[in-house]
Amino acid sequence: MATLLRSKLSNVATSVSNKSQAKVSGMFARMGFQAATDEEAVGFAHCDDLDFEHRQGLQMDILKAEGEPCGDEGTEPPVEGDIHYQRGSGAPLPPSGSKDQVGAGGEFGGHDKPKITAWEAGWNVTNAIQGMFVLGLPYAILHGGYLGLFLIIFAAVVCCYTGKILIACLYEENEDGEVVRVRDSYVAIANACCAPRFPTLGGRVVNVAQIIELVMTCILYVVVSGNLMYNSFPGLPVSQKSWSIIATAVLLPCAFLKNLKAVSKFSLLCTLAHFVINILVIAYCLSRARDWAWEKVKFYIDVKKFPISIGIIVFSYTSQIFLPSLEGNMQQPSEFHCMMNWTHIAACVLKGLFALVAYLTWADETKEVITDNLPGSIRAVVNIFLVAKALLSYPLPFFAAVEVLEKSLFQEGSRAFFPACYGGDGRLKSWGLTLRCALVVFTLLMAIYVPHFALLMGLTGSLTGAGLCFLLPSLFHLRLLWRKLLWHQVFFDVAIFVIGGICSVSGFVHSLEGLIEAYRTNAED
Repeated sequence: MATLLRSKLSNVATSVSNKSQAKVSGMFARMGFQAATDEEAVGFAHCDDLDFEHRQGLQMDILKAEGEPCGDEGTEPPVEGDIHYQRGSGAPLPPSGSKDQVGAGGEFGGHDKPKITAWEAGWNVTNAIQGMFVLGLPYAILHGGYLGLFLIIFAAVVCCYTGKILIACLYEENEDGEVVRVRDSYVAIANACCAPRFPTLGGRVVNVAQIIELVMTCILYVVVSGNLMYNSFPGLPVSQKSWSIIATAVLLPCAFLKNLKAVSKFSLLCTLAHFVINILVIAYCLSRARDWAWEKVKFYIDVKKFPISIGIIVFSYTSQIFLPSLEGNMQQPSEFHCMMNWTHIAACVLKGLFALVAYLTWADETKEVITDNLPGSIRAVVNIFLVAKALLSYPLPFFAAVEVLEKSLFQEGSRAFFPACYGGDGRLKSWGLTLRCALVVFTLLMAIYVPHFALLMGLTGSLTGAGLCFLLPSLFHLRLLWRKLLWHQVFFDVAIFVIGGICSVSGFVHSLEGLIEAYRTNAED
């Protein structure tokens, strides 16, 4: 009896602690901190809450269940292979038609997480597609001319469309003809497309693509940090590889992270600082408008390097991976389409102007990271801010990659490939910490041996960016909703799949060739 009483008191204390933390996190979410991520953060706003719930065994749900009748016989198990770092996916999906599902909106109840407005959702998407990697777009114009500008517009239109059709795959009609939300994540959509023959194959493919993109993003942050510091202080006897090692030493404590609460607060300031830096770069370019080299922008392409530019442009628009969670957390999901329209129009205009005026200013001397073209008097200051942003942004994709790996390979259960990384008390085991440190070191080794920002960005965009943004959404849309599609919708989906496939293969091959050639050159030197 005493043991039972202590257990009850422990559960109550945990419940109060969880509710208190949820209120604090909700306050920050209302203030906009849930949007304080950049391109690859993929909605990690509630990663800290989900991480806390996962470590504590979802005590709040257990406590609530003690006072309610158990009716789990008819419920569906959680989607296999799904990941819980996405916003709104911290609990199992209620079955279609359950009392926790609200009408045509298909919103899932039973959650205390705060809902966001369309403006806050737009801020999330804007951070995802207007972040640090726009610094590589002028380099894409260098090898594509006016066709590169056209691709910036084309990619915006296609990514906006595929984002909408991806959300459409979350919904189905019930027996009463009402449209309800029956899925809650990209992984759930992928699994539904492969069911019933391979019910978990789609989720595993999406998870692999996510891991590749997240790890490559971490590598890009290390590369850009080393590049910016090396070009900011060329007089110091420190090589770019040495700067990358220093940056990684600063990032090594990421292996000890249990949540991202502190990092998310700084991330908002970094995002605002990045917008200021973009304005400063554009202002400097406008001050040299008299010297703009309009004659250098032509209707030509560098056949060898232009496919790399395609990957760079696509990578700068990647946001599809967190759109299902984002839409599920909106107060008015019906405003999602309008939000996607104005965010992508704004991104298209701003990216096009930024890339064009930067290229016109430096023409053939345009470098992979455009801030390296700035005069030395202001380059160091701007680059130091960008390095700070890169270092503070690194924990977001790193933590998400760790979560995916732990969920897929190391979580306790009969289907886990390896033992759990956490002990019974929720503490990280020593070998689990070693694996995290190894992941940090792996990003360093890749940054040292392949220190080419544009090539890595093009490779990632061609491989996972095109797959997650172009190929899979159009394929899933055709697979799940083909009976209800109009002929022009089918045409658009097929066209996007074919064009996206060609661009993906071409960009991947040329980026890989460029990396191999660059590696050989470095080895000879």
